[in-house]
Amino acid sequence: MSNVGGIAFRLDRKQVLASFLILVSALCFSAKAVLIKMAYRYEVDSISLLTLRMAFALPIFLAIAWWSRPKHGDGKARLRPQDWLEIIVYGLLGYYFASLFDFMGLQYVSAGMERLILYLYPTMVLLLSAVLFRKKVLRSQLIALALTYAGIAVAFLDGQNLTQGSDVLFGGFLILMSAIAYAVYLLGTATLLPKLGTLRYTSLAISAGCIAIILQHGIQFQWDLWGFPALVYWLSLLMAMLSTVLPTFLVSEGVRMIGAGNASIIGSIGPVSTIALAYWFLGEGFGFWQLVGTLLVTGGVVYISLAKREKN
Repeated sequence: MSNVGGIAFRLDRKQVLASFLILVSALCFSAKAVLIKMAYRYEVDSISLLTLRMAFALPIFLAIAWWSRPKHGDGKARLRPQDWLEIIVYGLLGYYFASLFDFMGLQYVSAGMERLILYLYPTMVLLLSAVLFRKKVLRSQLIALALTYAGIAVAFLDGQNLTQGSDVLFGGFLILMSAIAYAVYLLGTATLLPKLGTLRYTSLAISAGCIAIILQHGIQFQWDLWGFPALVYWLSLLMAMLSTVLPTFLVSEGVRMIGAGNASIIGSIGPVSTIALAYWFLGEGFGFWQLVGTLLVTGGVVYISLAKREKN
């Protein structure tokens, strides 16, 4: 009995630790939009700000990629040219295009609305799986889809969004494109993740995205990154460490320990925490319809996660 009790305790402790890692990662990711909006107060353009974020994060991801490389006799698979091509393509989708659309969209929408739209990516994975791979959509999943997209529609009814008109719609469209790009990235990683491992694959994919945006800045602005106020660099560094490097590996470890379904349920705090942070640090308003929309979207994503877990 004591052995059984000891095992139960260890499992509980592992679950608590994993839940804590997922929760911290969700809070860190939530801070990203707030940091971006704070930096935009200092007249920095979206390309330069994204480049600064990626430039600060790139050395760490390259170091991790080097550390996790195959070593003689360790049994890790070596990359073929096709593997490199897939890593680059999916890295560009998940960390170049998704980030670029996100940063551009945040010039037009609030931090809270940004997180709400981005949080649709699990439903987009479901829809893309149905369209591309002919996977059957369950009744429970259809209910979740209805909840999430109704939530977005309701959130746009908030008075603050209606007064801004086409700017909010355009910004929302850019954020939606970001969520779609990230959903395609997640679909594409299914074959590479088991082969390379989370740590190695993630660091290589993000490095591809970082290098792409740095190259774009060189072509577009000749790497003229030195004339911004000091606070822009501090915010970019914080964005890179707190909202990129740290949560990326915290969520990977959390998912490894308790599974993606449980992790997504815990991560549902993301939209709410972003709205709270935006209220405290940016003074963003929060209307009744945005609250209703947030509850619907969060409920829909949690419902999808629960349905997947029951199916598995």
